[in-house]
Amino acid sequence: MKDQQTLKAKALTFRLHVDREEAMRYYRGEASAVVAITDSGQSLQFPALHVRRFITQSGIHGRFKIRFDDNHKMINLERISD
Repeated sequence: MKDQQTLKAKALTFRLHVDREEAMRYYRGEASAVVAITDSGQSLQFPALHVRRFITQSGIHGRFKIRFDDNHKMINLERISD
């Protein structure tokens, strides 16, 4: 089943530059969603809990790829560059 999901997965790339203070709001659950503009200009919103593992002392910075299925369910999120 996972292979079928991967074959049908769609992906979007985007950059995040979130300062430490805002990143801590994501970490504490005070902000429930991340909103970003993709490289293709689309607006993207997803649950903030998915960026917690990317938080550093300076915040969240880098270029990311998000994959999702045909039902817009997120499959994964990965940092692809700084």
